[in-house]
Amino acid sequence: MTTSVETWELRARFARSLSEMYGREVPAYTTLVEVSEEVNADVLGRDGADAERLGSIARVTAERHGAIRVGTPGELAAVARVFGALGMHPVGFYDLREAAASAVPVVSTAFRPIDAEELARNPFRVFTSMLTPADPRFFDDGLRAEVEAFLAGRELFGPELLALADAAERDRGLPPADADRFLELAVAAFELGTDPVDRAWYERLERVSAVAADIGGVTSTHVNHLTPRVLDIDELYRRMSARGVEMIDAIQGPPRWEGPDVLLRQTSFRALSEPRAMREPDGTVVEGALRVRFGEVEARGVALTRDGRARYDALLARIDEILAAEPDRVRAEVAAQVWRDGWPRTERGLFDEGLAYFTLTPAEDRPAGPPPSPGGPLAELLDGGWAVATPIVYEDFLPRSAAGIFQSNLSGEGTRDRSRTGVDYDEAWLAGAIGRTVHDPFDLYGAQQQRSLERVHAVLGTAATP
Repeated sequence: MTTSVETWELRARFARSLSEMYGREVPAYTTLVEVSEEVNADVLGRDGADAERLGSIARVTAERHGAIRVGTPGELAAVARVFGALGMHPVGFYDLREAAASAVPVVSTAFRPIDAEELARNPFRVFTSMLTPADPRFFDDGLRAEVEAFLAGRELFGPELLALADAAERDRGLPPADADRFLELAVAAFELGTDPVDRAWYERLERVSAVAADIGGVTSTHVNHLTPRVLDIDELYRRMSARGVEMIDAIQGPPRWEGPDVLLRQTSFRALSEPRAMREPDGTVVEGALRVRFGEVEARGVALTRDGRARYDALLARIDEILAAEPDRVRAEVAAQVWRDGWPRTERGLFDEGLAYFTLTPAEDRPAGPPPSPGGPLAELLDGGWAVATPIVYEDFLPRSAAGIFQSNLSGEGTRDRSRTGVDYDEAWLAGAIGRTVHDPFDLYGAQQQRSLERVHAVLGTAATP
């Protein structure tokens, strides 16, 4: 009997193969991974078990998120089939069109595992953006028609790859030979294309947005960045700069401060100039260069509840408000002070105020016998040593941070006609376009916390208390 290669193993092998491919194509990425692993080892040596509070070092070392860009709902639906074979589901809806000063005419979702055990096995994610040529703020009617015609003439994912993907999703794995072939085709689909790029067409789109040109100006898609996870992103930034690697100007996301890390912090090295064959208007093919791929790295914190996210957004707005009034001040310093004024200094504070998600487990060294107040507040179980709360790591993305990374790696601002009204896209539209449920990340974290609470009550014999 042939042993099937299970879904999680397909995902792990795909992530490794993609990383190897990207390292060959973008050598600076290998440097980024090496420095990330050095920093992680140093943090683990310094902080011990505390360094693994948001994931084991094995998980953090293996963790990657990729980013790709597609042009049409059909292409997005096809890539959803490929990722479906890997146990990766669309989570969240991100509209980057208003999240950056530069023109970034895309909407996005993230494909990732949604089960905590699957994430622990291999937490691979792919942030996937789709071009919005129907948005008149970026594309007039004539250019929209040309873009849509160009996109309709290409095929990103061939029928053999999609057939194997459907079989893998249906059967939750593939026979070894089919698995090998699927992974070969899937990795190849995300390699940098070799077809000559029509220079005039690419430059027309680039005047709208460098992101639009990267999506609609070429005949294939490719990995734009592949992101390792690091435990100290500020130290990573310092070490990469010391090696002579040009980093973007800032770390995106929450500031560095002495309290709990929340959500996601990201930075990257700048997009590299890479040789590409270019077709000139007279039909000749010459060697040119494009800057589209960069090396991102991330540090992850605790996932916030809806109330926590509302406070996070309000604090970001407060930072912007202060800097608008006092433009000479340093953003990082302002942000750190706003954070000190606006957040609890401890994980327990986040828990007590309902700002972050936690998993709850019965304490191994809990007191003998039942708790004194079976129906009492959950805080009593924690304070009395009956249960332990562990923060749930944030598995998703921030539109403003993603747009900030995109913007920092663009060669120009692009153009946007603010007098026009944009086209509405939302989670419901995305779900209909790809024919799949788009999961709400808050619901996923909330369900994970609730399941853990129910297990605690079952073990301790206590009644659930809101």
